[in-house]
Amino acid sequence: MDIVKAMRFGAMAVCAATVFGLSAGCAATGPINNAKEITSVDNARFYVDGKFDAEQGKQAYFELMEKLGAPVYARYKDEPGFLWAVDFAQGDFARFGMGGVFWENNREKEYFAHEIFLLPGQSIAEHCHKPTTDKDGPLQCKHEAWQVRYGSVYGFSEVGEPNLDQFPEVKAMLAACQAPHMNSVHVEKWEADGTVHRLPKDETWHFMMGGPEGAIVSEYATYHDGNGLRFSCPNVAF
Repeated sequence: MDIVKAMRFGAMAVCAATVFGLSAGCAATGPINNAKEITSVDNARFYVDGKFDAEQGKQAYFELMEKLGAPVYARYKDEPGFLWAVDFAQGDFARFGMGGVFWENNREKEYFAHEIFLLPGQSIAEHCHKPTTDKDGPLQCKHEAWQVRYGSVYGFSEVGEPNLDQFPEVKAMLAACQAPHMNSVHVEKWEADGTVHRLPKDETWHFMMGGPEGAIVSEYATYHDGNGLRFSCPNVAF
């Protein structure tokens, strides 16, 4: 089968000259002329009696991998829970969900490796990361960077000039719970071109959306403590 925020932005006291996700010296990707329309998959596929069917979500990601020519490792299927799919408890997986694999999350050495799977037009919930303290002591807020491996994504951030109106194909795909909060967002399109896109300022709001063909993205980061994760949409659950 073919696949495909009770918080508002805080003070926008961030460096508008530094756009979200770009390492120093890399040029931002602006609006794409004649951008390809994003068509999402049928959301009904992922729900049975109103309940999210994670297995159907994972199956859609297997189809995505095959379509994009990405490897489907045996452990994705053989190890229960290794590859996961979530709809953030919003009932709109096709537009507001994600799949992932945690390759490593090392508290002692404080590093994290993650694979992100996004269907066409599917968005991760907007979020930020705060410093935390656990039984072993204080932890810095998670700092992260992303590299698109297959397909393309749209990167969203409070850092940079608001320009969502320049991306009508993206604006049309925003989930109902996320759309009301996007008036001040900066958007860029990232391709699978080897560029590593870094979060330029800690604790800032950000998320990404799968492009017209969906995407597989590698994330490199400091240790991920779920207690530091904050969502902008109310009632989101991970």
